[in-house]
Amino acid sequence: MVKDIDWSSLGFGYVKTDYRYVSNFKNGKWDDGALITDETVTLHESAGVLQYAQTCFEGMKAYRTVDGKVVCFRPDLNAQRMADTCERLEMAVFPKDRFIDAVEKVVKANLDFVPPYGSGASLYLRPYMFGSNAVIGVKPAEEFQFRIFATPVGPYFKGGVKPISLRVPDFDRAAPRGTGHIKAGLNYAMSLHPIVDAHNNGFNENMYLDSKTRTKVEETGGANIIFVTKDNTVVTPKSDTILPSITRRSLMYVAEHYLGLKAEEREVSYTEVKEFKECALCGTAAVLSPVGRVVNGNEEIVFGMDAMGEITKKLYDTLTGIQMGRIEAPEGWIKVIS
Repeated sequence: MVKDIDWSSLGFGYVKTDYRYVSNFKNGKWDDGALITDETVTLHESAGVLQYAQTCFEGMKAYRTVDGKVVCFRPDLNAQRMADTCERLEMAVFPKDRFIDAVEKVVKANLDFVPPYGSGASLYLRPYMFGSNAVIGVKPAEEFQFRIFATPVGPYFKGGVKPISLRVPDFDRAAPRGTGHIKAGLNYAMSLHPIVDAHNNGFNENMYLDSKTRTKVEETGGANIIFVTKDNTVVTPKSDTILPSITRRSLMYVAEHYLGLKAEEREVSYTEVKEFKECALCGTAAVLSPVGRVVNGNEEIVFGMDAMGEITKKLYDTLTGIQMGRIEAPEGWIKVIS
């Protein structure tokens, strides 16, 4: 039975659910893993994650579709991205088949927390891993813990799909979310001061430019960016220093194969931004959030604060339609849980 929760009032925050999954890596192998009810984590004071931040995470969602099924969206890509990250960070790789199996176990164990179809909410899943044994010299941990917890959430940005405001900060993050072969959100701590500063100044997010020349658009602190040109071409920045978003990859496919639009992944000069007719942020948490304006010092580029743009709305409606079972999905995109 679905929990008695006011789904429409949910924000993007933590709500305790009944079960989470835990598996430990020790002596060169992973244990069998198990579902547990305790949400607390006990660590040694010198654990690798605490001393040298050897950790990574993923983000994904479970949905209830129009026909009553509970599904996840492309979990195989989350499994692969975490595996890539672990290899780059000298962490034990949690096998991809076990990753997907653990996701399925957590969702099934917390089915009552999957929001009803049409509520606008979803069950957010957070797979994460960290170095757990005591480390004092600068070296990789030898033991790791892999966990997944679930929490029902509402929209990432308050106001749902209403246009948001970005600013181009006059300083950079110390490091991007994903660099080179790093494939997950690793350095969010570097974005915390800029995002707090943005909020204090009336903006929802920061639009970061490349750190070398500060002339090319990269991403925001928590999402990738897409643009729409005046001739309805969907454009997204190409860069080795941004997070390779699964949602962005899916949207570009939707643009080309479902909507018949031209889709380009290429370098985007900041001087081009004023020439685009639409702008939006995309990611697991944000899905697709329209950008109404971008402010860079005394310059303000306005896309419109009243509603989602025409092409952005078509992208949003098509992707969410695929996720919710209203539109047939490409093969392998939807993992049916229950």
